Parts: sequence; structure tokens; C-alpha cells
Amino acid sequence: MNQTSENASLGRQLYDMTWPMLFGVLSLMTFHLADSAFVGQLGRDPLAALGFTVPMQQLVSGMYVGLGIATTAIISRTLGQGDELRAQRLGGLVVTIGASLALILCLSVWLLQTVILDLLGAETSLRPVIREYWAPWLVSAWTGAMLYFGYAVCRSNGDTKLPGYMMIATSLINIALDPLYIFVFGWGLPGAAWATITAFGLGALVIYPALIRRQWLRFDLLQLKLTQALRQLGSIMAPAMVSQLMPPVSAMLATALVAGFGSAAVAAWGLGTRLEFFSIVVVLALTMSMPPMIGRLLGAGEVETIRRLVRIAVRFIVVWQLALALIWLAASGLVSTLFTRDADVQEILVNYLLRVPLSYSGLGVCMLMVSVNNALGLPMRALLISTLRLFAWYLPMLWLGSQISGLTGLMSGALVGNLLAGTTAYLLYRQGMTHLRQQEAPA
Repeated sequence: MNQTSENASLGRQLYDMTWPMLFGVLSLMTFHLADSAFVGQLGRDPLAALGFTVPMQQLVSGMYVGLGIATTAIISRTLGQGDELRAQRLGGLVVTIGASLALILCLSVWLLQTVILDLLGAETSLRPVIREYWAPWLVSAWTGAMLYFGYAVCRSNGDTKLPGYMMIATSLINIALDPLYIFVFGWGLPGAAWATITAFGLGALVIYPALIRRQWLRFDLLQLKLTQALRQLGSIMAPAMVSQLMPPVSAMLATALVAGFGSAAVAAWGLGTRLEFFSIVVVLALTMSMPPMIGRLLGAGEVETIRRLVRIAVRFIVVWQLALALIWLAASGLVSTLFTRDADVQEILVNYLLRVPLSYSGLGVCMLMVSVNNALGLPMRALLISTLRLFAWYLPMLWLGSQISGLTGLMSGALVGNLLAGTTAYLLYRQGMTHLRQQEAPA
């Protein structure tokens, strides 16, 4: 009875921390889907250009999400030790480092765009469309990174409501501005990026004054013992960033495989990827809400409570994602006609929705295990999980499926690869927990 009551209490705490992030992330995914829907009305080429942008978007977001993981782990533990002043300075350090890294990455993507498009296999006819879009898109990517760092500092201090509300507000602004910029002003595909810049810029003007007002940021970094702080931040940030950057690398390779089947396949695959982001919104919310909880429990030495918390989350993810996959399967025809008018793209997207969403339970478990291991102070294990998922299961299964049965086989390969990855990730997590319990026993 006591364990049942404790599990119910853990479930309630997890719900309270997760629901604001759930609606926030859901709103972000909604505006990405709205972008796809509006751009889809412009024709196949702009939609394909958006599809070629997805891997690079994942590259930039992978960098700032990786830094956000380190931010949550370090600041939450510092607050648990009662050192609020150091936590405030760490927040300032994270924002400073993040702004610089995001700027360098965005500039590198712009300067290397020809090489990148060659690697992605972009058709020559599409490149002018892509280049026209990438200039404002990279500005929006940097603005989004800055906004995300503000969210990360909020979560580290135990506040998930402000980031959740701001995600909703910026998404609604973006959706409202999309048709205005794209169609009314006649800016076309670049208009989607300018709408994002406007929305994220307004969000940053709200979030940063709030952080300073709450005294969660300080920029007197020379008082921080920078060498020690950078070493502490880097010990988690480096493997976490590499782990987060692996999916975009995988997405680039997957897009290159799909590009061999034509621009319609790339357009459908890009739409399917955006629908995937929407489908795993609950998982994304959990990966943001659980690390602060785990960090504080770990500081208190409550390893068994962490194990119960993770088990609750995993069971929920498996059931939820399987139910969602059935919904996508039933609505595949309607969804394909909603997001594009091109008959070839519609047909390929239907095939995608009949296969790939069935693997989202495995993908969700894998993503959660990466986040959990980072929060447990096991970043190398998290990196191993990401590496095995992409390069031992997902990409090999894509290639093998494409060799056996073309584009349909490639999608079936994605299904098998994600399920195998989820199983492997959970087994590696359990090994890590066993190691932690063994360390705890002598103590």
C-alpha cells in the first residue's frame, strides 16, 4: 500500500511538472505543422526546400538542447546544495556560451551551404529556393536558441509554467503571422522564417527581463571561478551535445537516401518528420520535466525513487505512443490531403503514416533514456544509447529496407530500427541503475 501511495505521489509530481511543458511543446509542434501546411500551398518545390531544411534545423536545435540538458543538471544540483548565487552566475554563463555557440553554428551552416546541399543530394533546380529561405531561417534559428536558453534556466529553477506559457504565446503569434507574411505580403517561403523571427524575438523580450527580475541570471562571471565552472559544464555538455547532434546527422543521411527516390519522396519525408515531432510531443515534455526531479532525487540519494519514477514514465510512453500510432493509421488519408495537393506526395505520405508511427513507442523510450541518463550524471551512457540507436539500428535498417523493397522498405526499416533502439536503450538504462545502486549500498 505504501509503494502504491508513493507511486501515485510520484505520478502526481510528474504530471504537475510535465503538463505546462506538454502544452508548450505541443504548441511549438503545431506551429511547425502550420508552417508545413501553409508552405504546402506554395507547391512542391518550396515544400521540398523545407524538407531539406529539416536536418539542419535538427543540427542547430541539437546544439542548444544539449546545452540545455547540461544547464538543468548543473543548476538544479547547485540549488540543491543551497548555493543560489552560484546558480545565478551559472545561468549567466550558459546564456553567454549558448549565444556564442549558436551564432558560430548558424554562420557555419550559411558559409557551407553548397557543401551541405551536395551531401543532402539537393537537386540543382531547388537550390535557389533553398538559399532564399536559409538566410532568414538561420536568423530565426539563432533567435530560437536564445529563447530556449531562457527556458532552460527557468526549468532549472523549478518553473515549467513560464516556459510553457511562452511557448504557447510565441506559437500562436507565429501561426497568426504565417499567412500574413507568406501570402498577403507575398514573401513566399522566406515569410515563414520571418514570422518565426518576429514571434521568438517577442518571446525573448518577455523571458529575459523575467529572469533578471527573479534574480536567476547574473553576468559577473569573473566571480564564478570560470575554469571550474566551465569544466563542470563541459563534462555534461560535451557528450550531451554530441548525443543531441547525432539525430540531425542521421536525418541528413536519411534525407540523402530518400532523395534518391525523387523530390516527391523528399517532400513527403519532410512532412512525415514534422508529424513525428508532433507525435512525440509528450515524450519531449517528459524529457524536459523529469531531469530537474531526477537531479534533486539523486542529490538526496533516493535512487530507488528514481527507478520508480522512470518506470511510471516508460509505461505511460509505450501505451500512449501505440494509441497515437493507431490514430495516425486511421487518419492517414485525411492527413495527406490536408498537408499537400500533390498526388505523388500524398501517396508516399500515406505509406509513411501506415508504418513509421508504429515505432514511436520505441523511439520515445529511447529519447527518454537519453534524458534520464544525462540527469543521472551518466552522459557517456546517454551518448552510447544515441549512437547505437542511429548507427547500429536506425540507419542500417533504412538502408537494408530500401535495398529490399525501395521506398516502402525504407519506411519499414525505420519501424524496425526504432523498436530495436528502444529495447536497447532501456536495457542500458537498467545496467546504469544497477551500477548506481551498487555505489549507493556502501554509502
